[in-house]
Amino acid sequence: MNATIETMPEMKVASVHHVGPYTAIGEAFARLHPLAEKAGLTKLPGAMMVGIFHDDPEAKPAADLQSEAGLVVPADVKLPAGLAPVTIPAGTYAKAIHRGPYEKLGDAWAQLMGQWVPQHGHRIIDGGVSFEVYRNTPQDTDQKDLITEIYVPIT
Repeated sequence: MNATIETMPEMKVASVHHVGPYTAIGEAFARLHPLAEKAGLTKLPGAMMVGIFHDDPEAKPAADLQSEAGLVVPADVKLPAGLAPVTIPAGTYAKAIHRGPYEKLGDAWAQLMGQWVPQHGHRIIDGGVSFEVYRNTPQDTDQKDLITEIYVPIT
């Protein structure tokens, strides 16, 4: 796995909360998209779709996992009803790029967190949030060509 260490700024995210298996976050994105589109948020400079993951799926039952389907927006943007503000904290993150279908993202996460991070002398920050940035979508891209950046907070 090729990964890098990135210093990320704090990011404001317009989000829809999801409880349940991380693989089912698509239902939250289905609720997010029309709200963000109607409010013009998808056209704002720097807007990018993200998934935010609050829990360790190996330490918590899948039915109880907390996550957010979101869109990064400028800090001063007022959010419409139905979208809640969530902050991705500034900090140091290990970043890997996954190319291919979302169904294979779990393998990429396992490699980054279970192998790359410890092999490079880092530790995952307890209580931090991990996130994905979706550089394209299945609506306009073949599954094999999807690009997803994955980030995990490290020390």
